[in-house]
Amino acid sequence: MARRAGAPEVNAGSMADIAFLLLIFFLVTTTIETDAGLDRMLPPIEPPDTDVVIKQKNIFQVNINKNGQLLADEELIDLKQLRAKATAFLDNGGDGSCTYCKGRKNSDSSDNPTKAIISLKNDRETKYGTYITVQNELVGAYNDLRNREAQRLFGRDFTDMEAEYLNPETAQSIKDDLKDKVKRIQDLFPQKLSEAETSSSN
Repeated sequence: MARRAGAPEVNAGSMADIAFLLLIFFLVTTTIETDAGLDRMLPPIEPPDTDVVIKQKNIFQVNINKNGQLLADEELIDLKQLRAKATAFLDNGGDGSCTYCKGRKNSDSSDNPTKAIISLKNDRETKYGTYITVQNELVGAYNDLRNREAQRLFGRDFTDMEAEYLNPETAQSIKDDLKDKVKRIQDLFPQKLSEAETSSSN
């Protein structure tokens, strides 16, 4: 009686190579989503030696409650009114030192865009979507004023100049030309947007 032959062996020597090639393929072709954050400057580690005195009229206070209602300078407003209110505050030029401001020059409002500060305070139960929308409107007020001045001085929008300047694919010669222009516009309307400590509902 003939002996039965054993099961044929499978040559697995190339399996490791195939797995390695698949691993490299997925690593190269997979895209990783990155979350877009809010551009904010953190305070310095050590507080300054001298206390800075800020006049109350140079602070535009925005409060968001847990229901998403807005209180701007103690006035209840709709979200669609926020950008116009913030723009009027930043562009006021109350002390007459701002030669490019086109606001009402109200002595009870901000003296100069370089002194104007927007303070945002929200409730712990404020919806994240509302918080982001309010942030966008406030930053939009700065961008509108910066675009106006960039058009006046350089004939193009500030947001386009900044995007081109920050684009890593932009040629260095163009970046060098844009650097001073972007900084000049930022100095005219510096973005001073602070966040007060979050309050909790009772």
